[in-house]
Amino acid sequence: MNVETYLKNREQRERLNPRKRLLCVSCFQPGFSCFCRHVVPFDPGIKFVILIDHIEFKRRIATGRLSHLCLKNSELIRGFDYTENARVNSCLQDQNYHSVILYPGPKSTNLTGLLPGARGQISPNGKPLQIFVIDGTWNTARKMLRLSLNLQNLPRICFTPGQPSRFRVRKQPKAFCYSTVEAIHHTIHLLQASHGPHDNMLYVFDKMVEQQLDFIEKSHKIRPLSRHSSRSLR
Repeated sequence: MNVETYLKNREQRERLNPRKRLLCVSCFQPGFSCFCRHVVPFDPGIKFVILIDHIEFKRRIATGRLSHLCLKNSELIRGFDYTENARVNSCLQDQNYHSVILYPGPKSTNLTGLLPGARGQISPNGKPLQIFVIDGTWNTARKMLRLSLNLQNLPRICFTPGQPSRFRVRKQPKAFCYSTVEAIHHTIHLLQASHGPHDNMLYVFDKMVEQQLDFIEKSHKIRPLSRHSSRSLR
C-alpha cells in the first residue's frame, strides 16, 4: 500500500471514528448519529417513571433515555437501590396518581389478557396511572427490585409480547424480551387499545438501531485496512 492510499484510508477512518466526539446533550449520541430530530414528544395520559441503572445510564444506546425524550410528564431517575431515593418516594406519595410497576411474573396483571373495558379497572377511582419501569439488564432489574423496598408492594402489570424484539444491536436473553422503549410503547398501546402518537417511539427506536447497524458495518469494512496499513509502512 502506498502512502497516498494509506492517508486516504486514515482520513476515512477518522471521519467515521473521530477522536473527540461532541455528544448531544439530550440523546448522548455523537452529532452524526443524533436521533433527536425524529423525536415528537407526546402526552400519553400516563406518567412513566423510568428507573435507570447507573451502568445503563452511561450507555449511548439506552432506550430508557429515548423513552423519556418521547414522553411528556415522564421522569428519568438514575440509581440502583431506590429505597431512600427522595424523588422516587415523592412520586410514590403523590395521591393524584395510582402507582403500578411494569414487571413480569405470576403476581402481575397481564394486560394482554384483559378486555379493553376491563383495563380501566387497573386504576381505581379513575386516577391516572403512574407506571414505574426499571431500565437495565434482566439480572440488574431483578436486583434493583429486590433491593428497592419501596417498590416491592406496588401492584404489578405485564403483557405477553406478540412478536420478537426489534433491538438488533444488543443481544436479548430471549427473542421476546423487549427493550424498555418497546415495553413502554406496547403498554401504552394495550391500555389505549389503539394506534396513536406513541408509535413515534418505535419509529425513533428503529432509526437509532439502523444508524448503529450501519455504523458497525462501516467499521468492520475499515478495520482490516488499519491492520494491514501499519505493516505496509514498516
